[in-house]
Amino acid sequence: MSEAAAVPVPVVARATWWQRLGPLLGLALLCLVLAIASPHFLTVDNLLNVLRQSAINAVLALGQLVVIITAGIDLSIGSIMGLTIVLLALMMRGGTPSFLACALTVVAGVAVGLLNGLLLTRLKLPHPFISTLGTMNVARGAALLLASGVPISGLPARFRETVAGSAFGIPSPVLVAGVLYAVGHLFLTRTVWGRDLYALGGNREAARLCGIPVDRRLNLAYALSGGAAGLAAVVMAARMNSGFPLAGSGAELDAIAAVIVGGASFFGGVGTAGGTLIGALIIGFLRNGLNLLDVSAYWQMIVIGAVIVAAVCIDVLRQRVGRE
Repeated sequence: MSEAAAVPVPVVARATWWQRLGPLLGLALLCLVLAIASPHFLTVDNLLNVLRQSAINAVLALGQLVVIITAGIDLSIGSIMGLTIVLLALMMRGGTPSFLACALTVVAGVAVGLLNGLLLTRLKLPHPFISTLGTMNVARGAALLLASGVPISGLPARFRETVAGSAFGIPSPVLVAGVLYAVGHLFLTRTVWGRDLYALGGNREAARLCGIPVDRRLNLAYALSGGAAGLAAVVMAARMNSGFPLAGSGAELDAIAAVIVGGASFFGGVGTAGGTLIGALIIGFLRNGLNLLDVSAYWQMIVIGAVIVAAVCIDVLRQRVGRE
């Protein structure tokens, strides 16, 4: 047997029909139930409001998807969002042009995300849970320190109108998320980098033996996750007209929920941009429906938590069935 023949091919898990269609069917069923339960749900204003509110979570979730595909997790994206939104506000208050400030904000997110990757690939920390948990606390503390614990307000009106306004009757945050997801889909399905990420999640050691630069791809995944958090910070700053250091608190949980509800697997190798977008919409519509039905915020936390647990349980059961 030749040496080339002895090298295993990376195992890339294929999404089942349920993983592909299940989230879409779930979204349709949820919308049907909410439309029956509340006459205000299907109004144009409400639907646009849900899309606007879901855009930030959708952006964060796409970055989280890239990491989860590699069988990793990024707990720091909410704190990266808080740090970068403070940096954005400080730059704008210091006179930095809006476009340059937004670009530097995304670059700052990429830098912090890359740090997460380097902690895994250079220091060889045993699990991304450890590295991103540490980064989560460092980034949040840095945000509070830079902002002295208070929001930084007074962002340029032109910036707010452009990023948080609307174009062609569609909220600008929705357009930003739409363009990002189109690029994300092409990246994951049409580029060698995207295919490599799936291979890492399917079988990391086999991917390494096949010549895939595992460390560089992991660094790329976490850098993209951080960049998505920086972009989400730009959108959030425009909507709230301030850079507040507690921005993004708990956002990592909603992002993870969107990815898993959207059909991705914690075990890696499975997940699509389209499924994650649907997952983000499910979370957004669910929160909106509970608000329309005047459900207590405490019960909303319980419901969202139950949805996350159910999605993870389904993922685990699916993996068990696949191995049998």
